[in-house]
Amino acid sequence: MANPTELFGENVFSARVMREHLCEKTVKSLEATIKTGKSLDAGIADEVAEAMKEWAISRGATHFTHWFQPLTGSTAEKHDSFIVPDGQGSVICKFSGAELIQGEPDASSFPSGGLRATFEARGYTGWDPGSPAFIKDDTLCIPTVFCGYHGEALDKKTPLLRSMKALSLQAERLARLFNVPCIQPACSTLGAEQEYFLIDEQMYNARLDLRQTGRTLFGSKPSKHQQMEDHYFGAIKTRVLNFMEELDAELWRLGIPSKTRHNEVAPGQFEMAPIFESLNLAVDHNMLAMEVLRKTAERHGFVCLLHEKPYAGVNGSGKHNNWSLTGPDGKNWLSPGDNPHENAKFMTMICALMKAVDTHADILRATVATAGNDHRLGANEAPPAIISIFLGEQLSDIIEQIEKGGAKSSKVGGSIHLGVDTLPSLPRGNTDRNRTSPFAFTGNKFEFRAVGSNQSCAGSNVAINTIVAEALDEICTKLEAEVKAGGNFNESLQKLLAGLIKKHKRILFNGDNYTDAWAKEAEKRGLPNIKKTPESLKAFNTEKAKKLFAKYGVLSEKELHSRFEIYNETYEKIIGIEAGVTLTMAKTMIIPAVVTAQKELADAIKSISAAGGTVAGAKASLKTICAETEKMYKAVALLEKAQGSEKLIAAMVKVRASADLLETMVPNDIWPMPTYAEMLFMM
Repeated sequence: MANPTELFGENVFSARVMREHLCEKTVKSLEATIKTGKSLDAGIADEVAEAMKEWAISRGATHFTHWFQPLTGSTAEKHDSFIVPDGQGSVICKFSGAELIQGEPDASSFPSGGLRATFEARGYTGWDPGSPAFIKDDTLCIPTVFCGYHGEALDKKTPLLRSMKALSLQAERLARLFNVPCIQPACSTLGAEQEYFLIDEQMYNARLDLRQTGRTLFGSKPSKHQQMEDHYFGAIKTRVLNFMEELDAELWRLGIPSKTRHNEVAPGQFEMAPIFESLNLAVDHNMLAMEVLRKTAERHGFVCLLHEKPYAGVNGSGKHNNWSLTGPDGKNWLSPGDNPHENAKFMTMICALMKAVDTHADILRATVATAGNDHRLGANEAPPAIISIFLGEQLSDIIEQIEKGGAKSSKVGGSIHLGVDTLPSLPRGNTDRNRTSPFAFTGNKFEFRAVGSNQSCAGSNVAINTIVAEALDEICTKLEAEVKAGGNFNESLQKLLAGLIKKHKRILFNGDNYTDAWAKEAEKRGLPNIKKTPESLKAFNTEKAKKLFAKYGVLSEKELHSRFEIYNETYEKIIGIEAGVTLTMAKTMIIPAVVTAQKELADAIKSISAAGGTVAGAKASLKTICAETEKMYKAVALLEKAQGSEKLIAAMVKVRASADLLETMVPNDIWPMPTYAEMLFMM
């Protein structure tokens, strides 16, 4: 592999490349747009487009595309070549500023949740200068937003950018109250750890369920799976390491700062983790990383499984959504500071997060509600459906002291002053990690562990940005009024934080989120415990949610309702597909194999009996197989008649229960598909 410093960003139209290809005036104008969010100067568009084209062609590109993120949860692209007839029987290459800034894909062919009628086909993609263009598959990819003819958001990027702006405005208000210098817009940041499984390509192709649904609909748990805990952080197998080395190289070429790679808990499960970036760019990079994972796996004879629960009974895969906020002073506002002023601001942010998550736990839960994630939430390495916050022992102690009127000491000793009251010193790394908590403070960030491995991070971060913006808005409004009325800022802040803690401390829990005791305690506290997707998605259709997202200009009522409709429809379709595949596999693969096994066993019994051998045990086995097969026939009939996702799921469970039991009785050479033991360990 080449030197990472030489590889990194070689396929990205980065700030360095811009300076090499654009005049100084254009560079400054474009940088101002990227850094401050100012409107793009249309006068520079042609120059930027020409520079992009020349650079892209020099890198082997022949086409360009507006790369966007529709509400399918994936990415989309339509390729156009640079060529234009020159009138002389040949062609020249052109790329205009108009083509750079705006495209026009068919909006009617993407899910819109009622925002667009079938006949209303016009939609627009618009260049997002905050995420640099890149080359992929010999194509210049231009990250864009995607909207309808009347400006309605048909994608995941548009509300994300809106939410980032809303949060930035409120963070700047807080900065002014604390007399913090505003040298740049505040910006939420993200580090999205990505978990995934690898499976040998031949085994994948032999499993209809994996090919059609991304997960195994059948499979008996092997005697050994992850219980020895010997895969996590273990030595990486040579074939997998070769894949990981190429993966890193491809990610680095695209400017994706892949930092960490390791074996995960389950056999065949792995993780890659990047360095923090601005939220918009980090989401784009994670969507790209999932594509690169799949393509790179293919070149090594693997298939990359990004489903949240490809195998029952072992760990599922998620994204650890590490969220933080860089303030307008350029500092991480979720890092404890070096002086009383910074620590007061830090504790204000902690209380704002408490208020936000407690007030809108249902919305946060809804952002991770998918058919795939329903199999994972509450299992190993995944938090339960109850949303709570982990702060760790020291911060929780400080929170309790503030509620009582002012913290005087710290469990690690030392103190700082906040006006007339005191807050203890807050050293970095002041918490343990709670891997069972859905929303855990881990020193300088909050880790939202509930996002599914196959999901875009956009939805959850739209929610986090918006609910924190609302909390900061209410905090700033009260403090501004107190100061305007002549009140003492420090005293007002102390009183406000104490009130917030008293009202929202029910959201705090530092213990084991997997226990039945916590579920009972959460119920006493009034915390929602919504376990399934259809119920969870209802949070998007409440008056509270409509007012929240509309107030901060993130999603209009129609845009929010469209998400509710799309996600419900997607869930129903997935369950319907899984039910169909379950029926197909049961009727055309599993039952025929079982009948073959019965016949072979019956013939063997007949032969042994004719020879005077003992067949009592064999007859008992045959009777058991026949009884379970009859049970499976009945389960299949029930599934064929089932209507609605709830009944379909219940019927699929019964079919699988019989099939998985029969797998343990049928000879391996007759069983029609690779088993868990083969798929998880043979790579």
